[in-house]
Amino acid sequence: MDAFSEPTFRKVLGGKIDEGPKHIILDLSQIDFVDSSGLGALVQLAKQAQNAKGTFQIVTNARVTQTVKLVRLEKFLSLQPTVEAALENVKSS
Repeated sequence: MDAFSEPTFRKVLGGKIDEGPKHIILDLSQIDFVDSSGLGALVQLAKQAQNAKGTFQIVTNARVTQTVKLVRLEKFLSLQPTVEAALENVKSS
């Protein structure tokens, strides 16, 4: 996810958050690269979900996790190791 794909990503996912599911689980486990614009989009979408009284969780791989941890956003972005872990987290919220 980079500056090229970020506007479309933000528009599509932002629209989904506005439409309604209370809990969003975003599976980025197959993504190889996230740059600063991608991180910015994730932060904005997480805030949008919070404002809608929902949750926004991200399933990641080691590469994405490392990038997010570099900027110390792993807790705010609610990183999860698997979809199953994210689902369990939703059930407990």
